[in-house]
Amino acid sequence: MFFITMSNAQQKLTIEECYALVDKNYPLAKQNELLQQKANYETEVLNKAKLPTIGLNAQATYQSAVTQLPISLPNVTINPLNKDQYRATVDVNQLLYNGGMIDANVQLKEVQTKVQQQQVAVNLYPLKSKVNYYFMSVLLLQDQKELLLSKKNQIGEKIKEVKTAVKYGALLPSSEQTLEAELLKIDQQLIENDFQHIENIQNLASLTSTSISNNVELTRPIIDNSKNGNRPELVLFDLQQQQIDQSKTIISKSNLPKLNAFGQAGYGNPGLNMLENSFQSFYMVGLKMNWNVFDWNKTKAEKQALDIAKEVVNSEKETFELNYSMQVKEIETQINKIEKIIEIDENSITLREEILKVSDSQLKNGVITTSDYLVELTQLYDAKTNQKVHQTQLELAKVNYQIIKGL
Repeated sequence: MFFITMSNAQQKLTIEECYALVDKNYPLAKQNELLQQKANYETEVLNKAKLPTIGLNAQATYQSAVTQLPISLPNVTINPLNKDQYRATVDVNQLLYNGGMIDANVQLKEVQTKVQQQQVAVNLYPLKSKVNYYFMSVLLLQDQKELLLSKKNQIGEKIKEVKTAVKYGALLPSSEQTLEAELLKIDQQLIENDFQHIENIQNLASLTSTSISNNVELTRPIIDNSKNGNRPELVLFDLQQQQIDQSKTIISKSNLPKLNAFGQAGYGNPGLNMLENSFQSFYMVGLKMNWNVFDWNKTKAEKQALDIAKEVVNSEKETFELNYSMQVKEIETQINKIEKIIEIDENSITLREEILKVSDSQLKNGVITTSDYLVELTQLYDAKTNQKVHQTQLELAKVNYQIIKGL
């Protein structure tokens, strides 16, 4: 019984839940996890540079000549080196100091990953506007369906009155037929409404990459413009600047001295003593330092190039902020316009209701025909429909305003 109850329960959905589903399920959103996995492997590779490197080397050679003393010593016999020589070694190198280059590259990789993930967020963000459109379209269709059903019920009640009037000869039989024809027209409109509703639900399901029931109950969005928002593009610009700063840090560290410890152990003929013609074991340990003290202003030029790249990012940010400001003003103007229109809708509906009351009385007294009555009834419901359209347009403009503001 529990599972039957759950399966029959009507699905409810908010616009915020749709946003979350897009961020989670849309194919592009999968890149976030892939980028993080890629960064983890690359960071692991960078940190392995701190570990010692161990190499095994072996060689066997034959050479046409070997080193010999240019003089002969009395009573001393010096055997020449073999022309075939053999050597096997194990080489170990350990980084001791490189100016923090590894840690700096790890930090750069972290920032680069954040930049790439934020770019994904920027690419996903416009989908919220599409969610707004389909979500509000479904709500409008629901409102329109309620008006159509209300109109159908009102005509149904009027048919009962007309049947009585026709029975007693107060109205012609064609009066009832006119109303019946109007019911058929409403049925057509309801069918069209249902299919449009299904189409918009399917589009919303495709955007969110989830299953949404056709009889889902959409919760009207709660508009709260008091919160402080932040567009993902602005976050991206800040991260790009951090990436440039970190790149400059690496360039600065590249000119610091690098210190390595090394060791070599081997076995060969000859060994380290070139004059001893036999197989010997040997080893060698030591320190090695590299320091590029002059790079022909290469570092300076690289930093200047990064400074220009930072100016480019600043220019892109300024351009975005200018367009953003224009979008905010446009949507604010649109909201004010629709609010004024809705005020007129209220007055129009009130007048139409009064006119319909008069028409209803005239129809009962045989002053007008049912066709005349239907004209006034249709105009009233057209006014109510326009009001619902404008109210939905206002809600859509307000949720789009939130998206533009990054709320």
